[in-house]
Amino acid sequence: MTDHLLGEEARVLRPDGWWRSAVVYQIYPRSFQDSDGDGIGDIPGITSRLDYLAELGVDVIWLSPVYRSPQCDNGYDISDYRDVDPLFGTLADLETLIAAAHERGIRLVMDLVVNHTSDEHPWFIESRDPASPKRDWYFWRPARPGAEPGAAGSEPNDRPAAFAPSAWTYDPVSGEYYLGIFSPGQPDLNWENPEVRQAVYAMMRWWVDRGVDGFRMDVINLISKPIGFTTDALDPSGVEPTYEGGSGPRLDEFLAEMNREVRLDDLNLLTVGEMPGSTVETAIRATDPGRHELNMVFTFEHVMLDRVPGGQRWDLVDLPLPVLKNNLAHWQLGLADVGWNSLYFDNHDQARAVSRFGDDSPEHRVASAKTLATVLHLHKGTPYVYQGEELGMTNAPFTTIEQYRDISALNVYAAATAGGVPTERVMHFLETRSRDHARTPMQWDATDAAGFTTATPWIEVNPNYPTINAAAASEDADSVFAHFQKLIALRHDNAVVREGRFELLLPEHDRLWAFTRTLDDERLLVLANCSSRPADLPLEDLPDHVDAELLLGTHLNGRPDSLAPWESRILRLDQS
Repeated sequence: MTDHLLGEEARVLRPDGWWRSAVVYQIYPRSFQDSDGDGIGDIPGITSRLDYLAELGVDVIWLSPVYRSPQCDNGYDISDYRDVDPLFGTLADLETLIAAAHERGIRLVMDLVVNHTSDEHPWFIESRDPASPKRDWYFWRPARPGAEPGAAGSEPNDRPAAFAPSAWTYDPVSGEYYLGIFSPGQPDLNWENPEVRQAVYAMMRWWVDRGVDGFRMDVINLISKPIGFTTDALDPSGVEPTYEGGSGPRLDEFLAEMNREVRLDDLNLLTVGEMPGSTVETAIRATDPGRHELNMVFTFEHVMLDRVPGGQRWDLVDLPLPVLKNNLAHWQLGLADVGWNSLYFDNHDQARAVSRFGDDSPEHRVASAKTLATVLHLHKGTPYVYQGEELGMTNAPFTTIEQYRDISALNVYAAATAGGVPTERVMHFLETRSRDHARTPMQWDATDAAGFTTATPWIEVNPNYPTINAAAASEDADSVFAHFQKLIALRHDNAVVREGRFELLLPEHDRLWAFTRTLDDERLLVLANCSSRPADLPLEDLPDHVDAELLLGTHLNGRPDSLAPWESRILRLDQS
């Protein structure tokens, strides 16, 4: 294949800034559609459902990892970046999916996981030899001075891993420890080594040659480690030093180099970086078009607001509406002039939005799912829809730890209960926040296993699938699905939705989420009652909207001075 042939051809179909008007749909392949009856979703299954996505109206598919992997973290541990895991199909299946999506005007973005590899990746296997040229491709360190290698407490320092007690794993073959800030099966790549970076860029170009339209970059801000991170001990106070702005000192340098070497901007590829711990200032630098790094980043502040600051993972607090809406407004204003926002409530790492931020009771589920979508899609930025969000899918009613599959959930449960935390408290956390809620199978219809598989699914289907499913929603003009269609069309058809200036109204109101979007002489007013009680509108604090044109609303109560529970309206104001 001629270098960049498909990339150059596809560039014609990707005009400058196309992602600013796009809506992205995230697919978690394991749970989307099974085509071969093994209980696990796969790539041919995704291809078979492309017409559904075209009907919804989305512009881009973001495909969570399908690379060859031992699956210790559901594919985020990659053993071969240039092949598809047999669990999901073949490379030919993926190329068919890309072509079929393009035929429908849908672009495809790959998940890029390059902070770490699998411990079964050939690069890592070779690096275990201290004499290997690839030794420095990973972080290998001796035991701390005076300690017996491999003995408890002999790790280079006390840094914990996300899914394990220590970020350091002893390798008897090497006689040293390697760094894995997520788990022992996910050793971190050493981005300080230019050979590592060039190998990653070559792999990315290889995928661009196959027609992919961009990359979602997993924990990309962690590729630059803070000075002393791999050697220094923790602060004597026991407080773990953090990444300033969620990153180390060379992040911007690495991202700019990646952009240049892979021609990300030249080919108009969509790039979004997942950046846990990032600040507005970090995001501005990373998404400033003049710096040629990324198009947008995924921020984490709004999905961490129900956690006790500095507390354990299972320590949850109530999330008042003013806290949530003011946080999103902070990012809207911060990136108003430079940079770009990504907009999401749901993804593969978050519990279901309608259960977490809304009201998933039978009485209010549909309305609250619609209203949450209205609020999110009318902010400025690129919206992301996670599979099933457009149906108002809910958290699963799991009651035992045996029903969970996620490595994070199982480790949290084991660590917390071993430390004496009451089981009921840990289970409440999992019932509220576990990533498994987002990973239950897509609910296609009311047949067995929700139409996801003819076998036993790898994780239980939510038992509400006979009521909440795509087949029913597609036939209902008042469904959550239909509302998402209208929101997506509204963004495509109205420049003010894409580019208008954002202004938050009633910032301290505990039930109403209100804001305006303004572009030139056009102004929209968004009103949403984010509660399960009626709410009067403080008309004296809102723009006059009695005679405004209603662009889109949920179950309207017909009264201009109040909103029904979980009612939302998008109004075009008279600017004369």
